[in-house]
Amino acid sequence: MLKLGLTGGIGSGKSTVAAVLESMGAQLVDADAISRATTAAGGAAIPVIAKQFGAEFVDANGALNREYMRQRVFSDPQAKKQLESIIHPLVGQAIAARTLEAQSAGARCVVYDIPLLVESGHWRKSLDRVMVVDCSEATQVRRVVARNAMPAAEVLKIIAAQASRKRRLGAADAVLSNDGISLEELTALVHEIGQQFGL
Repeated sequence: MLKLGLTGGIGSGKSTVAAVLESMGAQLVDADAISRATTAAGGAAIPVIAKQFGAEFVDANGALNREYMRQRVFSDPQAKKQLESIIHPLVGQAIAARTLEAQSAGARCVVYDIPLLVESGHWRKSLDRVMVVDCSEATQVRRVVARNAMPAAEVLKIIAAQASRKRRLGAADAVLSNDGISLEELTALVHEIGQQFGL
């Protein structure tokens, strides 16, 4: 079973690529979705977050107050480390369980959609190949502003907090350039690359 890591900066089109690979028969393990589930209402991280950060970091529905936490981690690197030490082990356990399920089901390829694959450092050794979805910073900003109605300055802050484009490309076994192409062209490229991974 091939373990393929998929990553890319915010607005690169990584989720679209993941969906195409899944439609080709890959088992998709979405680290972001798993992470969000741990901080949703009733999520495993919520009681620990309330205890370590305070009750105001949990909203009225019992989920993580993302706005509070975003402001806190941007201004306090120690808080970011603290939050990661709560969430990462839970995400790791869930990913391991999904991998076992895929193996039992006889999957040929598991795609791990991991936004911070390069930043985390530990991922590389447990993957067979890494595919990076790449585009220019200007394209990232344009897409995220259009999609999330977020100010460009906020998007640039997020980009600055992620691994640099050069560092991501340096970690890649395969690069999919998603700049100035249509969805149809992107899909065709993913199909081409997917075939190399046995899909």
